[in-house]
Order: sequence, then structure tokens, then C-alpha cells
Amino acid sequence: MSSRPVLFCDIDNCLYTKDYRIHEYMGDLIDDYFQHHLSMSKEDAAYLHQRYYKDYGLAIEGLVRHHRIDPLEYNAKVDDALPLDDIIKPDPKLRKLLEDVDRSKVKLWLFTNAYINHGRRVVKLLGIEDLFEGMTYCDYGAERLLCKPSPEMYAKAMREAGITDPKECYFVDDSALNAAAAKKYGWKAAHLVEPVSQPPPEPVADHQIQSLEELRTIFPELFKA
Repeated sequence: MSSRPVLFCDIDNCLYTKDYRIHEYMGDLIDDYFQHHLSMSKEDAAYLHQRYYKDYGLAIEGLVRHHRIDPLEYNAKVDDALPLDDIIKPDPKLRKLLEDVDRSKVKLWLFTNAYINHGRRVVKLLGIEDLFEGMTYCDYGAERLLCKPSPEMYAKAMREAGITDPKECYFVDDSALNAAAAKKYGWKAAHLVEPVSQPPPEPVADHQIQSLEELRTIFPELFKA
């Protein structure tokens, strides 16, 4: 078990900007998967995709629950098919921010609803993979899928990061659902809402930020003096 606080970082649309439009590329691949594997029209596929995302936090969760699809095949056709090498480049500013976290006192940990392959690809392309001590991800190979915002997923992240006190858990995520769930679980939560995004009617977390750089201000105790 770790005596250090943990800063849990979401990956997609959080460690990289939404301007990359990766979420849109992924959405198109998910819709294509729905169409071809469930024999749906484009409109029905888009509707069901969004419904499952809202109901479960992840489209694949609905697919597994209701259609008995192979999650690893889905991953190959969606996440692994994204042209990330053409989009994501090393981010020196992000690396500097993470390097300024006092890692002798704080553990950096990735926390994603993606499968491990995708998570590893993204942080490697960003040039920050060596700064994190581990990753909690949605295990597409497991008998039961577990993902944010389920409380069990936050408990899993704490076990894997080796921490027992929710008050020592810090979190940043671009998803309002996930940030709200983290706050409810007792974590110190920051909801990342980039200027290009629509903020929720009311803040859902302890902090609402527009840039990861604001972590220096809201969580100063995590950074080097």
C-alpha cells in the first residue's frame, strides 16, 4: 500500500485536447460497428450508441449486456483502428506539468474507460508514458465489464494504485458523469471543460477547470515548491 496521495488522470479528451477530434473519429467507428454487427440503419446505430453511452458510461457496456458481442473484437475494430499516429504528437507543455508534480510525494496514475492497448498508445504518443506508475482501465477481456462512473471502478482504481483513503485521491476527467461520481466517492475531483465544450448547468465537481495547467492552482499541494 502507498502512503502517497494519488493523482488519477483520465486519458481521452483530457490529456490531449478535444481539438484533435478523436472522439468524433471514434464515434464514427462505433456507429459503423453498430450498423454492421447489429444490422442497423445509420440513424438507429447513432441513437443506440448515444443511449448506451448515457446509460452505462461506455457504448461497449450496452453491446456486451444486450447483444453478446466480443469486446476484444470490438476493440480491434474501434479503438485500435483509430489513426492516432497521424493525430497525436508529443506535448512538451503537458510533460512539464506532470514533471512538476512532486512524484516523491504523489503517485501519478492513469484511469481510463478505454482498453489498455489504447491507453498505452495515447500516452506513448504524447511522450509521457514514463511519468505514470500504472493504469486502471476497462478490461475488455473480463467476464464482467467495469467502467466509470460505477463506484466499483473507483474502488478498483484505489486497490490497483495501492491507496485506501478516498480523501488522498485526486482526479481530473473531462466527463461530467465521471467527475461527479468521483466527488461522490470522496475524491477531490476536477472537471475539465475546455472552452470549446459546453459546461454543465451547475458545477459537478469540487473544481471546474478549462486547462490542465489549472491543476497547479487548485491542487498546489501536489506540486514541487
